[in-house]
Amino acid sequence: MSDDSQRPVTPELPDSPVHTTGTDHITIWGSNEADTVEFYQDVLGMPLVLRQPNLDDPSQTHLFFDTGDGRILTFFVSDDRPSARGQRAGVGAVHHLCFSVDPDEYEETMQALEDAGHGYNVFDRGIFHSIYTRDNNGLVIELSTDKYEIPDDRRGEVLAKAQELREDDGADYAKDEHLRGAIEALGLEVVEHDLPEASAGTGGL
Repeated sequence: MSDDSQRPVTPELPDSPVHTTGTDHITIWGSNEADTVEFYQDVLGMPLVLRQPNLDDPSQTHLFFDTGDGRILTFFVSDDRPSARGQRAGVGAVHHLCFSVDPDEYEETMQALEDAGHGYNVFDRGIFHSIYTRDNNGLVIELSTDKYEIPDDRRGEVLAKAQELREDDGADYAKDEHLRGAIEALGLEVVEHDLPEASAGTGGL
């Protein structure tokens, strides 16, 4: 088995026969429609944009939610499946889903989770801030917000530059100064968002 850990980190397209153009949708085995809609539409504010039978198993319903930028999150649900409390771990399992939130609504997001009875943790992840909670099935949901404004079409370039600065610094992970330095090095305007203090390091729910 080859050691791919030494492959360079770069925003350049690899020499491969296929190049994806983005994420179209992610589909999850859900519980029932009522609990799923309550969390994703009523708490996280994702519009339910399509409902139809699961085309591979019409006994189930297929729900489509708009995550906010036109990317879609879908669920296979059935009224005979109760919501769960935990997820299986292991190769091929989903560790968590992450959605972006507006930095101006970051604190309101925490309050909304609390009002809806959902526990959460908040962390400063070095190059962004994250709120962690769980959905109705126990799946870990991360709600992240950027510390700095980063143009969508330059995001990969900015992160790759932050990686370069991290390596030059000998740091274990990319930190605020690496991200800011990357933005400056690429000639982009540095616009920092006013976010609350948060714990650093690792941890979850």
